[in-house]
Amino acid sequence: MIIPMVKYTFLAYHQDYEDFLNDIRNIGVLDIVEKTREYGAEVREQLDQLKQARQALQFMNKLKEEALKKKDAAIPAVPEFAGTGEKIVEKILSLRDKKEWLKLHYHHLEKQIKSQSVWGIFSVDTIKKLAENKIYIKLFVASEKKFSPEWTSQFDIFVINTISPLIYFAMVTENEISPEIDAEEIKIPEESVSQLEIHQQQAKAEFSQVENELIAMSVNQIEAVENYLLEIEQSIDLQKVLGNTKTAVDDHVKIVEAYAPVDETKALEEYLEKNEIAWITEKANPVDRIPIKQKNIRFAKLYEPVGKLFSLPAYTEMDLTPFFAPFFMMFFGFCLGDLGYGLVIVTGAAWYKRKAKEDVKPILSLAQFLGIGTMILGTLTGTFFGINLLEVESLGNLRKMMLDSQKVFYLSLAVGMFQIMFGMALKAVNNYRMFGWQYAMLPIGWLIMLFGIIDAALVKMMPGINMFIIYAGIGVIIIFSDPASGIFGRIGKGIWELYGISGIFGDVLSYVRLFALGISGAILGFVVNTIALQIKDSYPIIGPIFFVIFLIVGHGANLLISSLGAFVHPMRLTFVEFYKNAGFAGGGKEYTPFRNKLIN
Repeated sequence: MIIPMVKYTFLAYHQDYEDFLNDIRNIGVLDIVEKTREYGAEVREQLDQLKQARQALQFMNKLKEEALKKKDAAIPAVPEFAGTGEKIVEKILSLRDKKEWLKLHYHHLEKQIKSQSVWGIFSVDTIKKLAENKIYIKLFVASEKKFSPEWTSQFDIFVINTISPLIYFAMVTENEISPEIDAEEIKIPEESVSQLEIHQQQAKAEFSQVENELIAMSVNQIEAVENYLLEIEQSIDLQKVLGNTKTAVDDHVKIVEAYAPVDETKALEEYLEKNEIAWITEKANPVDRIPIKQKNIRFAKLYEPVGKLFSLPAYTEMDLTPFFAPFFMMFFGFCLGDLGYGLVIVTGAAWYKRKAKEDVKPILSLAQFLGIGTMILGTLTGTFFGINLLEVESLGNLRKMMLDSQKVFYLSLAVGMFQIMFGMALKAVNNYRMFGWQYAMLPIGWLIMLFGIIDAALVKMMPGINMFIIYAGIGVIIIFSDPASGIFGRIGKGIWELYGISGIFGDVLSYVRLFALGISGAILGFVVNTIALQIKDSYPIIGPIFFVIFLIVGHGANLLISSLGAFVHPMRLTFVEFYKNAGFAGGGKEYTPFRNKLIN
């Protein structure tokens, strides 16, 4: 559900305004109304600082996790860096860039050493001294086919190395200009291999030093960076509030507007009365952009992030999260459809939840519910790690509870039709709440007509009156297609509205994907089992070992791929078919209160 909001307008004396903002920030329930989104250079500069702080914090978190995973490894003892959060961020980013440069420099030196090692050990200084005395050393490389033995008689040539199909050789000459021979001349390196190896060792040592310093700072000073990030966020929030503050009476009065949830206004109003702050309250106007705060039971709350991927509901409409949550769980189970995979998801999420961070635990709880849905539908469809349980005779009468592929196909269509009609019922309730009973009649007319069509085509429980039900539904659709129009406008729009019947049946057919994805995942699991059995019987000793390895890898890959589809396609059905038929408007703004983020 959506928590109702109260709109406040505050009037504060300009000299007391800063104290007032600090106080309401500590109370932390007001979402300030944004009149403008154009802020000055100070805010833009702080946004850049915020971006850098987040980069540094993300980098430090990664290093800290890696360091803590190595239980036996001690934290490097390096001199502690003393400085503010801003200086720590600058230092971290500087060391990070230096570490990356040293890594690239080390690999560059490695390539240089590899390319120069073919020339053996030589002194670059000696070559330079010889050149000063008009004796020049030239290096060449040629293919074995192009290398001519006549060159050795024409020039002072010494073959240094032969690595088929190339020959590396040196030429000693008194002429600075190289002779024209069919070989590639190689420039004399600036440094010898031994010098490059020294540089490489220095780069390696410096890299280790930088890495140790980064690890030590990440473990010991991450809290300072976290606080610095929060300070920047708070400063930006304050600047935005100031930017959305109006002035009156020659700038002596500051006026700011904000929203607060109706169930969280007690502490705020006690403060206002105690400090004799002038304020006005009014009911939230649906025309305004009112912040949305959702409040659902624990099960539905887990699905709120899924709904936010599309959009938050508008303030005046229903929150559809509690209504699509059970369907989403069911659809995920349909698409994955394997009892074994469901067990893996449930047990894996339960195991990881023991050591996961608090903000990750709701995601793992959601995964557990999706795993439970997979186990239920996997049992219903009779699939266990690619094994068709309908063919397992030892299960006896339990197989009667399971559905074959044809029944699963029909079930997916039936579930789709039910969700679409359920969405229409919600649309009727929502329209009644927002606009009145006449606007609720159009979806009711569709429901009446669809009930009649289903009975006439499939159920046949009312053979004598189902056609009258269809006609009644058509009549309701035509009459209430647009309550704001006249009679002729209603008839015209109603006839056009009836064309939407093709869209409804198209929406129902979209639910076939539930059946198709479940079948494809089961087939892939069956293929994995078949190949694994062939591997097992191919070799007497290592066959069983590779059999187990292939089963783990194969089913693991199938689980990952199928889980992705099992999450994406239910979202598509929810956001397109269900939301459309439920009349979802969306476009809500998330409730983000102006609060003190540094309070623990």
